[in-house]
Amino acid sequence: MGQGRRWKACLAAASAAVLLLFWGFLGKSIDRETLTEPGYASRLFDDSRVHAIDIRTEDWEDFLERAPKEAYIPCNVTVDGEEFAKVGVRAKGNNSLRLTEEYGLRRYSLKLEFDHYESGRNYYGLDKFSLDSSFQDNSYMKSFLAYDMMRFMEVPAPLCSYVWVTVNGAPWGLFLAVEEPEEGFAERNFGRNYGKLYKPDYRLLAEENADVALRYVDEDPDSYDNIFRNAKFPINAADQERLIRAIRTLDSGENLESAVDVDEVLRYFAVQVFVMNWDSYLGRTGHNYFLYEEDGRISMLPWDYNLAFGTYALGMTDPIRDPNVLINYPINTPAPGEVMLERPLYHNLMKNDVYFQKYHKYFDQFLKGYMESGYFQERIHAIQVMITPYVEKDPTAFCNFEDFLTAVGTLEEICLLRAQSVRGQLEGAYPSTFRQQLDHPDAGVEASHVNIRDLGDFDDLENAGSSCLQDCP
Repeated sequence: MGQGRRWKACLAAASAAVLLLFWGFLGKSIDRETLTEPGYASRLFDDSRVHAIDIRTEDWEDFLERAPKEAYIPCNVTVDGEEFAKVGVRAKGNNSLRLTEEYGLRRYSLKLEFDHYESGRNYYGLDKFSLDSSFQDNSYMKSFLAYDMMRFMEVPAPLCSYVWVTVNGAPWGLFLAVEEPEEGFAERNFGRNYGKLYKPDYRLLAEENADVALRYVDEDPDSYDNIFRNAKFPINAADQERLIRAIRTLDSGENLESAVDVDEVLRYFAVQVFVMNWDSYLGRTGHNYFLYEEDGRISMLPWDYNLAFGTYALGMTDPIRDPNVLINYPINTPAPGEVMLERPLYHNLMKNDVYFQKYHKYFDQFLKGYMESGYFQERIHAIQVMITPYVEKDPTAFCNFEDFLTAVGTLEEICLLRAQSVRGQLEGAYPSTFRQQLDHPDAGVEASHVNIRDLGDFDDLENAGSSCLQDCP
């Protein structure tokens, strides 16, 4: 190597060292470049196979009786043959928990917490995960696919995998293990110097809940109780001030990149709108998301998809059931105007032409890579083959095996039709706003042959409840 080239190489190396030192002092960016997968990711959350979990407790019947109170009890848990003692287990859910009880069923979603009784205990770096019961999901796939789509678009999303659950050695059913967004999740996605994580949620839906909608109220932290009360990590006054400042900037609609991780949020909304999930920030409830804040910038993370793909009907006096309406739901106005105006994280971003075009670009990227490439069909068929033997013998299932097969076919058809509709909306062939749909009511993908209720409805719960009176374990 010549003298000049050696000098340039040394200068480049020195510059790199200075940059590394600079980023090290700055704090967080270097972590994102050197993220490593925790031990639990390649164990329980290897989604290429069905895992085995056995819950052992002397009080299971008593636990089921008291499940609606969401109280923890101690148990021993064996995960793929490895035993962990004194783990906390409780039932979880909102409407799913209430309706499971009301219909006389016992298949509750569960939460397992390794450090509930002894601080510091974990499963290869994971302190908590959920076992999702597939409530109102005859396909067993709605949540799995929604999270898979989010991860495909590089949105930080919980890991998940299928699990065959036994209780004291006896079969209990096929569940979906879902990583709970807490310390392990934050470090996996954002590095060791991660920011703050919140799960905004209302106390009463009838209240204004401006904070859940991420609307600016004032500078008083008490005005954001639905956020700060649900912080996943300890917070202080500086953390509160930083988040309130970000919400104030968001609400102003100006200088948004100083307060919002715009690219991440746009990728999130592309998938969120595709999967037609209105029990969410874009729906009447405005919740079911995680809020991440780092260095004064916020982003939205996905959560809770059992009512996605057009199946949201809970709490609605006149739910939309027309598949032509649902599958052609407009991507540029994915909520009625009175809701949209109260959701600044979507509305204020979409008023910016540059961000609006990026939103469409991410939709195009998602369609090309996930839906139109054949990847989606390969994915859903592989999952069906993997879980079919377990669904066939699931003793607590909310539906029978024939309903499962019908639901998988229906879910596949819904997603493919939705992809056609979104593609048409992006290209201007189909209406992409409510106003355009009023002007062209017959434009869009023909989907009247699809019965979205096949994905899971109240009738299935009623039938399962009647069956459970005789046969439920």
